[in-house]
Amino acid sequence: MRIIGAIVFTLYVGSAWAQGFTGKVVNVIDGNTFEIVGEDNEVVKFMLSEVDCPESGQELADEAKAFTEKMILKKKVVVVVRGKDRWGNKLAIISLRNGKAIHEELLKEGLAWATEKASEEVSTLQSEAKENKVGIWAVDEPTPPWVYRRKQTMLQPKSR
Repeated sequence: MRIIGAIVFTLYVGSAWAQGFTGKVVNVIDGNTFEIVGEDNEVVKFMLSEVDCPESGQELADEAKAFTEKMILKKKVVVVVRGKDRWGNKLAIISLRNGKAIHEELLKEGLAWATEKASEEVSTLQSEAKENKVGIWAVDEPTPPWVYRRKQTMLQPKSR
């Protein structure tokens, strides 16, 4: 009976997360990663779905973090969980109460790249920022964060 109860609870919580919940942003780790405390007082780390911001050490990484902090730190947000990435990070669409989606605002400012699985709308926002040479697009060939991370990993000494 406990197993059935646990399954029902998991399905209920999973469906509630899929519909969205509200929480308060308590920490911004980087431009697209932050911690949110929900109504249950549990702190959960989320990454934005559909975008990737410059990594620490990359040009405009500090600006992306500062922009995100200004928009959402210590504010109530609506969280719609979109699943997990291949490393197990929770992905979500995060919006302010006024409906502004954080990932879209980062793209408009040229502070994020659209991911491969991004919606057409998100890809369009990136194209507009690129066309207007905003933020990262002011540079001729900016290095996407996933390429930067891969290069950093390759520079790490190999253990035997």
